[in-house]
Amino acid sequence: MVSDSQSRLVVGLVGGSHVVNHAYFMLLPPIFGPLRSDLGVTDAQLGIALGTVGVVVTAFQLPLGSVSDSRGRKPVLALSLIFGALGALLTAAAQSYVWLLAASVVTGIGIAGHHPAHYPLIGSATTPATRGRAYSVHGFFGVVGFAAPPAIVALFATLGLGWRLAIGTVAVLGGLYGVVALLTFDRYVDDDITAPTRVVSTDASLAQRARSELRSVLSSPAILSLTVLWFVTSMAAWGIKQYTASLLTDVYRIPDPTANFTVSAMLVTGAVVIFGGGWFTDRFSPAPVLLVGYAALVVVAAGLGLGLLPTLGALGLVMVLSATVDGSRPARASLADALSTEDSAGKNFALLTVGISGGAAVAPPVLAAVVERAGVEAAFLVLAGMGAVAIALTAVVLAVAGELPTTGRAASE
Repeated sequence: MVSDSQSRLVVGLVGGSHVVNHAYFMLLPPIFGPLRSDLGVTDAQLGIALGTVGVVVTAFQLPLGSVSDSRGRKPVLALSLIFGALGALLTAAAQSYVWLLAASVVTGIGIAGHHPAHYPLIGSATTPATRGRAYSVHGFFGVVGFAAPPAIVALFATLGLGWRLAIGTVAVLGGLYGVVALLTFDRYVDDDITAPTRVVSTDASLAQRARSELRSVLSSPAILSLTVLWFVTSMAAWGIKQYTASLLTDVYRIPDPTANFTVSAMLVTGAVVIFGGGWFTDRFSPAPVLLVGYAALVVVAAGLGLGLLPTLGALGLVMVLSATVDGSRPARASLADALSTEDSAGKNFALLTVGISGGAAVAPPVLAAVVERAGVEAAFLVLAGMGAVAIALTAVVLAVAGELPTTGRAASE
């Protein structure tokens, strides 16, 4: 039985790691301008560098998820924190485009490890009665991490200190946090939280083990369905962040500064609502939180996309738009935990992260094509359609899973 103090310690340490890893994910966008001038690169080249991070993160998910289950959570967490800090440091020191690409690969390897380590650590350190709130803390810290690099780069630019020092500071702070977190895990966190949960046969070849892992992944239709759900909601979340300001300015004739401020306030609201989603998940169950959130996405996105609302009505609906997806994040994680056994959590959450990465990769070209051909209003009607698909997928997951265990992974302990 994990004590309350150790549970809080693990959730706090993992939350801090989420800040750091999401900060590494956002290193490049705030410095696109300086990179163009200092390295002589084009927007297309910068897009490739940023895409490289995403490709590497996706490619390493399942291997690191398997390592998390078979070798323990700490090695994967250590790899994540060390490679992420090293990649950020290489980015700060980049002298050429090839150097920047290499830094993106290293950064991507670091980022790839955080979900396969984070989610199983939280699952092992919490009880079903508190797990939803723990995942909400994790989600909130992730939002903070995404917001950190733009703020740090802006601060350093204001002080005239330059982008290299700003990114280098992110690397140093992340590296120091990594050292403290790993030492704290080693000294104060029990081995039964971080230890391997699956025995790997040493007689099997690498190819045989890879085939076994693939068969294991494909043998869980509930997890596969949930992965598709995470893919769809990732697409919706990306579209909300990318096109809300354009909708407000192009359709509702709201000035650019007001639209951008509203989007920032919307994202803050979504981050806060994550805590409410965690509480409701613990109080009731994941299913109603998911269904209510996605039904709200249908109504809000469709209402905005029709373009018939008065200005104040549009501003009011926008404030809750991000929350329709963000509020369900703890419920999605709790549902995944309930569908995982102790020896498959790392691999399952790795697969689910592939869904997130895939959604973020597919959404930009798809929604850009919709906007180009039919306008930004049509993109919001597509987002409403994604909400309807998410409702259907949630029903599929619940139907395939049957009766969910009331104790989540604890049932297999």
